Amino acid sequence: MKELLKRITVNPAVMTGLPCIRGMRIPVTTILGLLAAGATTKEILTDYPDLEPDDIKACMAYAAWLTREREIELQPA
Repeated sequence: MKELLKRITVNPAVMTGLPCIRGMRIPVTTILGLLAAGATTKEILTDYPDLEPDDIKACMAYAAWLTREREIELQPA
């Protein structure tokens, strides 16, 4: 999973800092939205020819990693 996550980049100068794929102007949220809407990997790769199959896997791995994070509200003592 660590190798896949290396494909996700964050640069304030690219797409206002949204997580993107390999520094391109393709945000992770775009690919995840397409997958959620039912698009297949093949359809996404056709629509975005600069992407590779591992880029789509990286988006899913990134989403999985994010859902592991959680915030715990601290209560005053």
